[in-house]
Amino acid sequence: MDKNEIREVIAKRGAYELHDGDVVNLGIGIPTLIPNYLRPGVKVLLQSENGLIGMDADAEEHEIDVDLTNAGGGYITKINGAATFCSATSFGLIRGGHVDVTILGAMEVDEKGDLANWMVPGRKVSGMGGAMDLLIGAKRVILAMEHTAKGSPKIVKKCSLPLTAKGQVNRIITEMGVIDVTDKGLVLIEIHPEFSVEQVQAATEATLIVSSELKPMQQ
Repeated sequence: MDKNEIREVIAKRGAYELHDGDVVNLGIGIPTLIPNYLRPGVKVLLQSENGLIGMDADAEEHEIDVDLTNAGGGYITKINGAATFCSATSFGLIRGGHVDVTILGAMEVDEKGDLANWMVPGRKVSGMGGAMDLLIGAKRVILAMEHTAKGSPKIVKKCSLPLTAKGQVNRIITEMGVIDVTDKGLVLIEIHPEFSVEQVQAATEATLIVSSELKPMQQ
């Protein structure tokens, strides 16, 4: 698979995690593609940390409103009935448990569900944004990420990068499959037909438990 195919596979599978009426916060990168693949009849409310619920597609040049941006500063549109408010209220929604699902990217995730997604030592990168609050406040935390970075596993035994939060990840979706974080360890529950279990394990530093009900990845 090339880069675009990988992103499409991950985003399509991520869309299956969302249900009609969910309040959803999407991280930057691959998660932002997920609304393009929602199942028919599924409508979600997209929440942005900077103070918006009811976010819609990115704004075309003729639609740009300089007062309407997402948390990353990109120009967006909003649905009818959308609400804007201060950032403090937005984080109140997150910390109060009113976000049903957050789907984020990751630099590293480990077998305990610890996540590092904001900093590489020695490199100048952006801060974690609202990720720390989302990991603790959202009812369900899902990662939508490439399985490896430059050939190195991103799903590891123990994170080596600074943590965003400990033990908060529920599910990991990559181009290779779907992995649940459980008390017993990482359980491979779905696999992409292009890969074998052996290939998935070889690309994963942490030990995978293969579900007895392993099935093809939903697409």
